[in-house]
Amino acid sequence: MQSSFTPRQLLRDVFGFETFLPGQEDVIDAVLDGRDCIAVMPTGAGKSLTYQLPSRILEGTVLVLSPLISLMKDQVDALRQLGFRAAEINSTLDPEERQRRLTAFSRGEYELVFLAPEALDGRLREFVSACPVSLLAVDEAHCISQWGHDFRPSYRRLRGLKDALGVPVLALTATATRTVALDIIRQLGMKKPAG
Repeated sequence: MQSSFTPRQLLRDVFGFETFLPGQEDVIDAVLDGRDCIAVMPTGAGKSLTYQLPSRILEGTVLVLSPLISLMKDQVDALRQLGFRAAEINSTLDPEERQRRLTAFSRGEYELVFLAPEALDGRLREFVSACPVSLLAVDEAHCISQWGHDFRPSYRRLRGLKDALGVPVLALTATATRTVALDIIRQLGMKKPAG
């Protein structure tokens, strides 16, 4: 762990909040304990804080898989304003900038890196496996389930990524029935997840 600050101190000093929203602290505690975790929290309940805050404490980079490039950019911009070392790596970047960010990622220079699941369909998956990743956060995790309302085949190909990286997985979704939640856990290879 790289920070001597407690989650509550970081919540106040970095994010400017006095108290956690319901569910946030339990998820953060599970992540910091190195456990897999599935967080089913409604939109607006602060799911992103559950991987943003730990990125300040964990040694290495939190890899966030997110389906929407525009949301990635918004999050990265907001994180940078808070002083985080964060980057999105996606198809909108010119080749030189993409390579610069990949090199920085491989050197552990980022606290958070955002990728679309589709980005891991090619050679980038092997590259990422060699990067210093501390946590794999899968946003909109219901997309991995064929019973979910927004199934995306690229999410299905994330199977095995947890083992390749050797890190805990945090699966985040606003909407998951019990069937979908169990499918998320199975597809991501999660072991006795909190949540």
